[in-house]
Amino acid sequence: VLDADRHYQKAGFAECTREIRESVLEECAKFSEEVLSPLNPVGDVEGCKHDAATSDVKTPSGWKEAYQSYASLGWQGLSVPEQYGGQGLPTSLNMVKAELFATANWTWGMFPGLSIGCMNTLILCGSEDQKSKYLPKLADGSWLGTMCLTEPQCGTDLAQVKTKGIQQADGTYKLTGTKIFISCGEHDFTENIIHIVLARTENAPPGTRGLSLFLVPKYLVNDDGTLQTKKNLTCGSIEKKMGIHGSPTCVMHFEDSTGYLIGSEFKGLEQMFIFMNTARVGTALQGLGAAELAFQGALPYARDRTSMRALSGKKAPEKTADPIIHHGDVRRMLLTCKAVSEGSRCMMYDVSMMSDFMVTAKTEAQRKAVDEEMGFLTPILKGCVTELGCEAANLGVQCYGGHGYIKEWGMEQNVRDARIGTLYEGTTGIQALDLLGRKIFVQKGKSFQQFSKKVFAYLKQQLVDERKTSAHKKEALVLSKYMLQWFYLTARIGIQAQLMKDRDVVRFTLSPLFPLK
Repeated sequence: VLDADRHYQKAGFAECTREIRESVLEECAKFSEEVLSPLNPVGDVEGCKHDAATSDVKTPSGWKEAYQSYASLGWQGLSVPEQYGGQGLPTSLNMVKAELFATANWTWGMFPGLSIGCMNTLILCGSEDQKSKYLPKLADGSWLGTMCLTEPQCGTDLAQVKTKGIQQADGTYKLTGTKIFISCGEHDFTENIIHIVLARTENAPPGTRGLSLFLVPKYLVNDDGTLQTKKNLTCGSIEKKMGIHGSPTCVMHFEDSTGYLIGSEFKGLEQMFIFMNTARVGTALQGLGAAELAFQGALPYARDRTSMRALSGKKAPEKTADPIIHHGDVRRMLLTCKAVSEGSRCMMYDVSMMSDFMVTAKTEAQRKAVDEEMGFLTPILKGCVTELGCEAANLGVQCYGGHGYIKEWGMEQNVRDARIGTLYEGTTGIQALDLLGRKIFVQKGKSFQQFSKKVFAYLKQQLVDERKTSAHKKEALVLSKYMLQWFYLTARIGIQAQLMKDRDVVRFTLSPLFPLK
């Protein structure tokens, strides 16, 4: 569907042959099936344990060992540039790896997944010293990374961030403040954790204009590469949550913690969006994983479970009842899960293939063009796929009937784990505001028009150029209807906001942009 061979040639990854791709995927699938999937219920039952005396966090049984095996196989640096210790393979191939892990055990995958965003931020914004000091250890999996944004008084509204960074005589900063809801902020997977922290310097202007970005290690690194023994920051507690029990959601205390400025002062929000967009695309992957897990769980159950006779006649005359897969409503639910999974997968892979061109872009203009296209699609991915993933997870439970409600089958865990996807990294409403506000109205429709051109080019191909031979004319007509509806809704919201001179109109009319059906 996505013509991978042609893509990798065009994107400058000719060495990423079909044989290499198949080898990577086979090994990832094996690791997912044999190691990660059996650990998924373990993490749900055991959760993480916080030691108040030492501020250490112990992860569920077997999880640390699974990570050590993962790191030893070189998976963490799959798409990291070779100059920083990675393998230099395409980002899109890493996305396929991440999807397999997300379906098998999303919560475990959060640990290495967050570190990808940390590395991306350092590669694009860090100093050469920071890159040489931290990236090789992050790339080989010896260390992991996180991002620290949220504080007790603010989540999405980062203008309220209070954490302070005071510059020292040696050029370092002392950070003081508290961050909450920090996924994987403390754990026993690695010897060090690199935190990317949003904070304010002295005399910073108010609001988001005054934010800067800092690198704050759990343990400071000596000149010879060894680690200091005293913690540079501490975990005060971990949250008790509805789902994703295996991931420690931490309260992190910075008390004169030594940090290093990343890039320029007051560029923190712009730089942090590199990490946030990585996390948002990764969170969309959670929705895809939930839908795929629901389908993979419900399909064999529906084939084996018998109940009543099919309305169209006996399907298993040798049995007292027919398998429930022959009942129309069950098939509807299964096919919905499959459609969500396959549709989300194609869209996510398409976006990840765009990111390959960012890596090989020869000019800043080329890189910016790809970044803008991905930026337009990111809130759509994050907002829609996580919502649809929740719907698919619920349908997975429904296929089982009462058995789906008990823990034995794992379907109820899938529902609980998937729910957070619509909340963290910006709620669905925030994604809608980002899409309509920043990506359409602020840009005066530039990215929207570019995306629409691609869609209408496809429609022209199916309905005009190849109308006599096209096998997708019906689907193209349906797509035309939805594109026109999208244009109409967007224009209506914009016109209403202008006529009424009330920006709240945008907030109150966003729900049609992310319909579930």
